Amino acid sequence: MSLLLEAKNISKVFTSGAFGSQQQTVAVDRVTLNLSSDTGSIIALAGESGSGKTTLGRILLGLETPTEGNLLYRGKNLEKLGRQDRKTFRREVQAIFQDPFAVYNPFYKVDHVFNVAIGKYNLASSKEEARHLVEEAIQAVGLRPEETLGRYPHQLSGGQRQRIIVARIFLLQPKVVIADEPVSMVDASLRATILEALRELHKAHNMSILYITHDLNTAYQVADNIMIMYRGNIVEAGDVEKVINHPEHPYTKLLVNSIPPPDPTRKWINLSTISTPPFRGVSIGQGMCKFVDRCSVASEACTTSDLPFYRTSDSRITRCLLYEESSPVPGDAVLDY
Repeated sequence: MSLLLEAKNISKVFTSGAFGSQQQTVAVDRVTLNLSSDTGSIIALAGESGSGKTTLGRILLGLETPTEGNLLYRGKNLEKLGRQDRKTFRREVQAIFQDPFAVYNPFYKVDHVFNVAIGKYNLASSKEEARHLVEEAIQAVGLRPEETLGRYPHQLSGGQRQRIIVARIFLLQPKVVIADEPVSMVDASLRATILEALRELHKAHNMSILYITHDLNTAYQVADNIMIMYRGNIVEAGDVEKVINHPEHPYTKLLVNSIPPPDPTRKWINLSTISTPPFRGVSIGQGMCKFVDRCSVASEACTTSDLPFYRTSDSRITRCLLYEESSPVPGDAVLDY
């Protein structure tokens, strides 16, 4: 397996406040993750708001520098890449962000996002070839060139703007796409269109996609594997069918049970009304389970152990002492995709 990105024991700490009264927030805590350039899988990274999903995605894109740990691109430290290697990295690892308007320069027509990519990476040898490539990419995501090109971003809908970014992905054909909540700000009627376009890109070009979301429904529909993140830690990971249908970690169970059922007469779980956890209010320290203050089955050991992952099946690992009879994953668990 040819590794494209290797996140080795990555942590990210943000500091706020004035000198002498500074507070630290651990957004990502010792995550180890490998993304291959040849497996072409779709991996969902799910969790509630504030769990560290976006920060981890930005680190993988090279937009944030980790406080600790290293990010390697094809075996080389990302911070030490030369100009040509960094240019290749920028093409092979692409992003789709949540806000489909903020990524555009409002003074340029939407054609600009294609023209810059074509010019920077020498994708065409003539204007006619460039035009053909752009039109082909736009049609691939269900848009009409005559209704899209030549317009400014504010003249298009949010769904159209987001599909243009997906079309740019089609044009560049990267190895990995980091898609951070790509459909959360578009109409529900367009979500399926955008996600299906990503799936088609994945199939056609063997492209790996890290799909960052808080929506377990779409994660279940599009992903092959899923990682559940809580307070900067990956707490469970594995085959999406098994994790969603038969969750093991107490946090994953809460997430799944909080999905509103399609029956208005049935109530769904309210996280604030669950039974009082025995360690509610405890200060989360180094080496403790991050979920201990919300977990109704926590024990004293959860407040003192530096929890490893346990391999509960061939396609599942879970970071919880409920499964300590299973085989622990030695050292920091490496998630290979």
